[in-house]
Amino acid sequence: MATVTQHSRFGNALWPVLAWVVALIFFFPIFWMVFTSFKTDADAVKPENLFLFTPTLENYVNMTKDYDYWRFATNSVITSTFATLFALVVGVPAAYAMAFDPSRHTKDVLLWMLSTKMLPAAAVLYPMTFLTKNFLDMYDTRFLVILVLCLINLPIVIWMLFTYFKEIPKEIIEAGKMDGVSTWGEIKDILIPLAWGGIASTALLTFIFCWNEAYWTVRLTTIDAATLSKLIEGNRAPEGLFFGRLSAVSTAAVAPIIILGWFCQKQLVQGLTFGAVK
Repeated sequence: MATVTQHSRFGNALWPVLAWVVALIFFFPIFWMVFTSFKTDADAVKPENLFLFTPTLENYVNMTKDYDYWRFATNSVITSTFATLFALVVGVPAAYAMAFDPSRHTKDVLLWMLSTKMLPAAAVLYPMTFLTKNFLDMYDTRFLVILVLCLINLPIVIWMLFTYFKEIPKEIIEAGKMDGVSTWGEIKDILIPLAWGGIASTALLTFIFCWNEAYWTVRLTTIDAATLSKLIEGNRAPEGLFFGRLSAVSTAAVAPIIILGWFCQKQLVQGLTFGAVK
């Protein structure tokens, strides 16, 4: 009995320590990025100034004055928000139809949508750029970025919503039909309130994916619709990387999404565990 108690106490003390070690390992790159953002470009590359340096806000001041940070941030907010909203507008009805009125091809359609995520983005970069520049006249526009972000995240949105909707008893929807509720009424008055946690978590994850998307936002924009990813990529020159400025811009780019995730972690966890075995 004493041996079991000792093992139990050892385990209770060990797991928190391991959790803190793992958390620190994952957090260290973020810490180092923030730490470096307070160095000048010269101090950032000198080994002797690894910890002994004079902190400065020069990188942040230059970021707002010389790089027009707020324009890039505004584009990121607008494109990520509208791409998320459009993905939900399409994804909620699609997942509703597949969950409550499936056909024999529903699983095939879901697998086909998921398979589109396996297509290398580089394979369609040239035709996308050629069409948007020469025929559609949409290159470097917010609408193009919103459309691309919506489409590349739509399969994940539909899959997540389909999983959440499948956990809702079908009898509730059938009862609504018997009471004469329209399809839009079923979605608006029955489905959305019941699956609000899942929809909220899907929206949060989609917004994060849109905000962090770098491949398409860098290659389909130049000035007018450029997002924070483009601003980060711009701190690169033939003579090398400007680590101080790059760290400051990166910190300013990831800070909003980290803050959003921190304040919405309860809703995010609730949505991700929606329908799980309690």
